[in-house]
Amino acid sequence: MSNNKSFSSETASRYALALYELAKENSELEAVGKNVSDILEIYNTSEDLKNFIKNPTQSQLSQLEIINKISSQMHLTKIITNFLGVLINKRRIFFINKIFLSFLSLASKKRGELSASLTSSKNLTKEELENLKQSLSQTMNSSIVLDYKIDESLIGGLKMQIGSLMIDTSIKNKLNKYKQIMLEV
Repeated sequence: MSNNKSFSSETASRYALALYELAKENSELEAVGKNVSDILEIYNTSEDLKNFIKNPTQSQLSQLEIINKISSQMHLTKIITNFLGVLINKRRIFFINKIFLSFLSLASKKRGELSASLTSSKNLTKEELENLKQSLSQTMNSSIVLDYKIDESLIGGLKMQIGSLMIDTSIKNKLNKYKQIMLEV
């Protein structure tokens, strides 16, 4: 049996839980959550930062220096700065995206929110999105966090996923069903 284990989502969940508990203990959940979201946004939009973090030839010292500079410029909480330092020292900074996404998911669950994914064929107005969100919240008896995307290939209609529940009213899906029926005949 090999001792080399991949960085699983279970491990990311453990780091995320540790960060959550630390932030909760220090009454900084909101600030830490905002820091995590901000860092993820920068990480996912900056190829330079992503390449720097994922580059295994970077020394821990240079990674710490860059993270400390980023931390001071972004005015990150001490908890996040120290947590990033621990990730660097433990050689886990490569998995920052997975850990922080796990943290945001955990924080959302702890607040009693449900995550829903909505894809439409056309751009919906803010009012339409808010009405849909409120309607879903009432139906599910829980606050809904909506991840909204536009996919013109749907031709018309919506696709929504809340947990394991999937609702697909898109014309593309209906056409695929008809195509399957015709192939079976």
